[in-house]
Amino acid sequence: MTQGVEVDFTDPAFQANPHPTYQNWRRTGPVRRTRLPSGLSAWLVTRYDDARRALADPRLSKQSAFSVGSSATANRQSSPAAILSRHMLAADPPDHTRLRRLVSAAFTARRMEGLRPRIEEITRDLLDAIEGRDRADLIDTFAFPLPIQVICELLGVPAGDRDDFRAWSNVIVAGSQSGDRLEPAIRAMVGYILALIAERRATPGPDLLSGLIQVRDEQDRLTEEELSSMVFLLLIAGHETTVNLIGNGAYLLLRDRTRWERLRAEPSLLPTAIEEFLRYEGPVETATFRVATEDLEIGGVTVRAGDPVVVVLLSANRDGDRFPDADELRLDRTQNPHLAFGHGIHYCLGAPLARLEAQIAFTQLMTRHPGLRLAVEPEALRWRPGLLLRGLHELPVLL
Repeated sequence: MTQGVEVDFTDPAFQANPHPTYQNWRRTGPVRRTRLPSGLSAWLVTRYDDARRALADPRLSKQSAFSVGSSATANRQSSPAAILSRHMLAADPPDHTRLRRLVSAAFTARRMEGLRPRIEEITRDLLDAIEGRDRADLIDTFAFPLPIQVICELLGVPAGDRDDFRAWSNVIVAGSQSGDRLEPAIRAMVGYILALIAERRATPGPDLLSGLIQVRDEQDRLTEEELSSMVFLLLIAGHETTVNLIGNGAYLLLRDRTRWERLRAEPSLLPTAIEEFLRYEGPVETATFRVATEDLEIGGVTVRAGDPVVVVLLSANRDGDRFPDADELRLDRTQNPHLAFGHGIHYCLGAPLARLEAQIAFTQLMTRHPGLRLAVEPEALRWRPGLLLRGLHELPVLL
């Protein structure tokens, strides 16, 4: 059994650059048991081939993970945390199959492409709002409001509530590192979602939320908790991944402006560049918990039934055995089967939307602000806490 060297995952130095640690682990013990910030001991899977297999292994249960990874408070069936944990990302088949089918039609590549004109309009409006400024925070003024407005409109959520929602989301995704702010944020989020469902039930519209409510009320294919939890998942996952994709991608281009200039000169590279941003500094650091339902082997290590398993996507995507020059950012990398959106039945439903939003965002940003530069040294930037997401607090730029 490979036991992990204790690492302080909350150390800002680790958060700023976890890659050397993961590189060492891939070499010395790619499947290792390590204590997480929550205090839970879990197996971390850091190598690409092991990670890909683990993500698709039905013996690693998402449904069982909730009871293992949650606090005693969260295990109470009616607690706020329980209400938010009945979504498809925390379910195994057949529940997962049923829940995913209910929303999958809204997130096809064809449906997402139909949103292009509206996403382009929102992007123009956001860039208009910072026109004439000398300096701006690209996260606050652009990378965050773009995807949150898109997902709010898709669901039928008032975009005016986005600042409160952002504050709750930041606390919730940081998990145990949020300390005593976590439970109030969860309670506030639950209260908001329940009120939103009640409002939309009274005055339905052509949005996705109204459609889910109709499924719940007329066809009884969703429980009330599943409905609330689905709204929570779509809101969180519908914007967090894209915020970090745009923010991390802009950071990578501006950290070395030769890449920015190359992409401006060769816009046809943008699709492959976006895939490389996803691989090199992906928006999601780890997949959510899985729990072994029986004894199994991962990477030559025996994982016992009941053991928690965490797949480190950020590490798998830098595995030199799978990606040549894995620690080099190559905008023209064409063979790029990264795991940034996961793999298997839990592959990110919103991947087409995230890619589309990033494509539009970078196209307009480079066109409108060709001289964009970082306003601070890269070392001065702060990365968000927690092991789930990989993104910057802010990205100050000179326009």
